[in-house]
Amino acid sequence: MSVLHQLAPGLWRWTLRHPEWHPSLTGFGSEVGCFAILAGADCLLVDPLFDGNEPPEGLDAIVADARDVLVLITIPYHVRSAEQAWRRWGGDHGVRIIGHERVGDRLQGDAPFAAITPGDELPHGIQAFAIGSPRRREMPLLIPEARAIAFGDAVVAVEPADGGGLRVWIQRPLTESRLRWSRERLEPTLRPLAGLDFDRVLVTHGEPVLENGRAALTAAFDADPWYHRPR
Repeated sequence: MSVLHQLAPGLWRWTLRHPEWHPSLTGFGSEVGCFAILAGADCLLVDPLFDGNEPPEGLDAIVADARDVLVLITIPYHVRSAEQAWRRWGGDHGVRIIGHERVGDRLQGDAPFAAITPGDELPHGIQAFAIGSPRRREMPLLIPEARAIAFGDAVVAVEPADGGGLRVWIQRPLTESRLRWSRERLEPTLRPLAGLDFDRVLVTHGEPVLENGRAALTAAFDADPWYHRPR
């Protein structure tokens, strides 16, 4: 069973081995990060992953004190344990899953799902943003209660051996044409996010940035994109 680690008041993180990739035991891609956030009387879960049907140790207690649970999915690939969260806590709490419309394709049964689009008015002032040209299915989420912006796969934190810090992640070998595509089609849609009001950057791959997040994100956009595939 994984364990919650408190990052700040009202903000926790846990990690588990990636459910599909099986690279080295400790290298990039070996684990994914998930987050729990207190927002008023509610609990927000960002891209949650459980160990089977078991949430991380300590999460039940946080949810028990909450009114409702809102499961936020940054990208359809990260649906993961959203449905298990509903089944575990839906009897005692209002549980909703929100994300891109294609998230619904990965849910089974009658899980309470609401498709969202950029510009929608969401609970607790959460905002979703479009990225990519053409538009991707990933939507970074600004979460005011956590003073944070959350990314699925577009932005990751890399190991010190690879330069450290945040980087825009390209999942194919970096050629001149792909570098040009990133500079002309992807990064211009990401760069405005660095001007939003947040301190922290929550990433599902690598360590989150807990202070000076806007500067860290700007540095990621100024650097070349980063290519890595788990080995």
